[in-house]
Amino acid sequence: MAARAALLLLLLLMAAAAPGPARCSQGDREPLYRECLSRCERQNCSGAALRHFRARQPLYMGLTGWTCRDECKYECMWLTVRLYQQGGHRVPQFHGKVSLNAWFWSTVFHTRDTALTEKLDYFCASAVVLHSVYLCCVRTLGLQRPALISIFRAFLLLFLAGHISYLSLVRFDYGYNLVANAAAGMLTVAWWLRWCLRQGRRLPHVWKCAAAVLLLQALALLELLDFPPLLWVLDAHALWHIGTIPLNVLFYSFLVDDSLYLLKANSDLFKVD
Repeated sequence: MAARAALLLLLLLMAAAAPGPARCSQGDREPLYRECLSRCERQNCSGAALRHFRARQPLYMGLTGWTCRDECKYECMWLTVRLYQQGGHRVPQFHGKVSLNAWFWSTVFHTRDTALTEKLDYFCASAVVLHSVYLCCVRTLGLQRPALISIFRAFLLLFLAGHISYLSLVRFDYGYNLVANAAAGMLTVAWWLRWCLRQGRRLPHVWKCAAAVLLLQALALLELLDFPPLLWVLDAHALWHIGTIPLNVLFYSFLVDDSLYLLKANSDLFKVD
């Protein structure tokens, strides 16, 4: 418990650290967008214009910390998109995403995109990915080798701490973060599938596990795609979130079946004893 609390504290402190250099998206670098943003800020984000913006700003936007600069970035993004469409060009990506996972911080981040909420979303997503590796190890090895699982848990915690430290203190590198999480995800998939193939005849319910991890990996391909949102609402990331909903139900069904199997196996063992 103390180790988990210390890790959570580290995560929060790292997320609050200085953002550090990060690579901009193509849309952020477009001269048209940058000129629009500069002009908008000069005209609307100081003096009487700024007071007027704050006076007419809806309460819910003020509560989320939406600033005049954020408003300019939003308006200039859509202006650039419209001009790209009129010219027949491919719509560029803005702010590291076309529109805007743990799930709580993912919700917070998608509600209000700031340097802090972005880091908390990314760091918690990495924690979830590594926790998936850990759970896979516990189920496939840990029941017979508790000492090994303790060592592996310590390794994963150190890796997560190093991952967060690098992204917070060195460079917030989206490419590195993607590769690290994809590698951990591939490891989990390969590990689960190998176990499912070996246990398939003895445990008929493992097909649910195999199907869930394969479909999740297929959905993960959406995270590698970059296309304009459908109806300007559903981008690749949103479709990934939607697609994971039924997979949670399928994997939960596997966990229920597997837990019942383990309970029965332990009960039979006690009867023999």
